[in-house]
Amino acid sequence: MADAAALLEQIAAQGVAVREAKSDKSRTKEQNQPVIDRLLDLKKQYKELTGEDVPAPNKGSSKKDKKQKKATEGGSESKSEPPAPVAISPEAAALLEKIAQQGAKVREGKSDKSRSKEQNQILIDELLKLKADYKELTGSDPPGPTKAPSQKKKSAEAEASGGDAGSSKNAAKKAEKERKKAEKEKAKAARLAEMEARKAAEEAGSGDRYGLLPLITSSERIGKSETYVKVADLDRRMVGQRVALRARVQKTKATGNKMCFVTLRQRTATMQAIVSVGEEVSKGMVTFAKNISMESVVDVEGVIVAAEVTGAWCTQNDIELHFDKIFVVSAAAPRLPLQLEDAARPEALEKELGTVNQDVRLDNRVLDVRTPANQAIFKIQAAVCLYFREYLIMNGFQEIHTPKLISAASEGGANVFKLGYFDTNAFLAQSPQLYKQMAINSDFDRVFEIAPVFRAENSCTHRHLTEFTGLDLEMTFYEHYHEVLDVFDGLFVHIFKSLQDKFSKEIELINQQFEREPFQFLIPSLRLDWQDGIKMLRESGEEIGDFDDLSTTQEKRLGALVKAKYHTDFYMLDKFPLQIRPFYTMPDPNNDNYSNSYDFMMRGEEILSGAQRIHDPELLLKRANLHGIPIDTIQSYLDSFKYGSFPHGGGGVGMERVVMLFLGLPNIRKTSFFPRDPKRVTP
Repeated sequence: MADAAALLEQIAAQGVAVREAKSDKSRTKEQNQPVIDRLLDLKKQYKELTGEDVPAPNKGSSKKDKKQKKATEGGSESKSEPPAPVAISPEAAALLEKIAQQGAKVREGKSDKSRSKEQNQILIDELLKLKADYKELTGSDPPGPTKAPSQKKKSAEAEASGGDAGSSKNAAKKAEKERKKAEKEKAKAARLAEMEARKAAEEAGSGDRYGLLPLITSSERIGKSETYVKVADLDRRMVGQRVALRARVQKTKATGNKMCFVTLRQRTATMQAIVSVGEEVSKGMVTFAKNISMESVVDVEGVIVAAEVTGAWCTQNDIELHFDKIFVVSAAAPRLPLQLEDAARPEALEKELGTVNQDVRLDNRVLDVRTPANQAIFKIQAAVCLYFREYLIMNGFQEIHTPKLISAASEGGANVFKLGYFDTNAFLAQSPQLYKQMAINSDFDRVFEIAPVFRAENSCTHRHLTEFTGLDLEMTFYEHYHEVLDVFDGLFVHIFKSLQDKFSKEIELINQQFEREPFQFLIPSLRLDWQDGIKMLRESGEEIGDFDDLSTTQEKRLGALVKAKYHTDFYMLDKFPLQIRPFYTMPDPNNDNYSNSYDFMMRGEEILSGAQRIHDPELLLKRANLHGIPIDTIQSYLDSFKYGSFPHGGGGVGMERVVMLFLGLPNIRKTSFFPRDPKRVTP
């Protein structure tokens, strides 16, 4: 019976596989059980076919029997029959060939001392994947490598074959050997081609269930975009509904080859999705899902299900998406320059678990900004600009846009970027100051601008940038420049209250990584005279002259003293010494050593500088000469005051500093999308 003989061969081969598995001490009982189950299944098939149990295998002859047989036959030992070949499919044979080749690469890699562990790990991962594919295909682990026959055995076989045979016989054997070798190579090539085709088909996906989407080139519009939902909008009210969404794969976790968990993310919203083998889902689809690289963009369709266990790691933690369709829209590189899990780690755990350093973050800013805290930071940043613009428009201000290429340094001094401008020189604006005042002289009455500001300060501190976003305003007043301070007071209270009331979730997200005390402020805001501030510093032990500018350390010290005494992180410091302010600052009418100027402080650091501006052309010219400013470079600015000017004042705010200090972050680079400093102009 041909079928029975074939079954016996398979049973014999499977028996060998069972014995090898049991002898491998690294394998568990659970790993061995599928191999044993396969053997029992083959024996059952044999009994159903023949009506008899599988005959017991013949025991091999003892050494003593072999010696007696050799003596009887005059020393000539008959050649034993080779063991029955293991019956495996062409696909499995091809996989074994690949496993052997990859194993050789792994051994070569390990012996090459110039290779790193990370480079070798790539080879090892590929070997493990091939072995896993073999097990998935056959239900058993691949057999261990077969040892090559020893030289002694080869010599013995050569003697047994009759070394005195004629050359014609040897030639015939050689020809037959070459023929069989050619057939083997041909069969091997066919198997490899089949395996490559199968692999390509698996990677490409299967019809309308899973795979790689064609590149979206906007060739047509069929209305599908209207069916997508946002992860943040999903909750228990949608249980039982079928939804489609596009998101990033944050991570995958497979349990065997029949189920895979996928964490999906849209900005700061996350949810768990599950795919498992069933009527609509194949093992190939599960394998495809688990192999999708982290941060890839995918389209997923499935049904919303109530979660049996609340997933604290997801924002939508009481529901799951059981999906039966998944397509890769854009695949991410398999190796990321930084792991988002590391970049999002709370500060409190950084010493224990490590962190991603600042340069790595900034070099890969697009990835770094994907963390929940960074997403929230830039929502807060946008809100600061929104509430700045909102309050000023409600109070009669008009938005303007001023040049950033100018003919002279707008603030004076050396901290200005100079560049060639055709046959002359130009400068990048240090502020829109001169143009804000010219707008006032153009009868705009109240103006503001949100625009870039450039400062050529060679400072690599936690709070300095060479390019930042300026929030500037200028306005006329009637009697006293404190009318301007009143507007600023209302403006900042509006910004702080709006952030706390409307962005509490974002603030909480940021606090999960950067835990800080909540920002405190008073209504109305504290106004502190310069001389009173100097007195507080001196009483605390600081040495400072009457007209010296505050150092960073002294600013922080004064901020701590104010917080302890007045319980506020925000205050205005008024009446700065005239000698440390720009040329267009109005002197104090009661003391020429001081000025009608002010700075605003948050958590002990300056975020705004402003003043009443000189609106008299003669006094303005005099002050410009005292500061050594070439008059020809600001002539058009000076001329604008010759035709009548309203009393006015204003100030400029560093937006990134406001965000940094409101949230209590350690570095201004965390609040700048692509920061610029003396050492960085990329990306």
